[in-house]
Amino acid sequence: MTAKVIRVVIADDEPLIRAGIRMILTSAQDIEVVAEAVNGREAVDLARAHAPDVVLLDIQMPVMDGLTALGELGRAVPEARALILTTFGEKENVLRALGEGGAGFLLKDTAPGELIGAVRAAAAGDAYLSPAATRHVVDQLASGKAAVRGEEARRRVAELSERERGVLALLGEGLSNADAGRRLHMSEATVKTYVSRILAKLGCENRVQAALLARDAGL
Repeated sequence: MTAKVIRVVIADDEPLIRAGIRMILTSAQDIEVVAEAVNGREAVDLARAHAPDVVLLDIQMPVMDGLTALGELGRAVPEARALILTTFGEKENVLRALGEGGAGFLLKDTAPGELIGAVRAAAAGDAYLSPAATRHVVDQLASGKAAVRGEEARRRVAELSERERGVLALLGEGLSNADAGRRLHMSEATVKTYVSRILAKLGCENRVQAALLARDAGL
């Protein structure tokens, strides 16, 4: 059976950036770039017209910025999953992007393979944050009410096995499955299985929530 092709709209006001993203994504046989936008308003209009599976949004764009477009997309094309692609200097926008319903947050120095993986994860309905972005979210949310959160986090983490706690601790550091596998001398597939099990046991929706829990528990 032929795999479903993931339809993508790219939104970035810099032509070279768009060209680079297109080149990376179209190198994957299961991804098709159906349109390119130069601002957030055009991204929303093109998403309406093309019904993509995933929209890649830059934050700093004229006419309408990426975060505003993210909110518009949620109302106009709710079935499209939006990934925010930005720079280290805008890391404070991670929380807003997640609050607006973004399916993920990637930095512009993301490796090509990670970008392709993020698009596939978003299309599959999963939330995706690059390890670097995860670390920023954890650091920003770790301050305040730490004592109260810590007690609850430790209670929940106590239900995990020793190996699961080890994997969770590495999620708290923002490590990818591959990096965690190298640290623990496990295959990437095995780490992925552990992560799924950990999320289910802890009642977390995604890796970011699990990473916050790990930090609150002091892992």
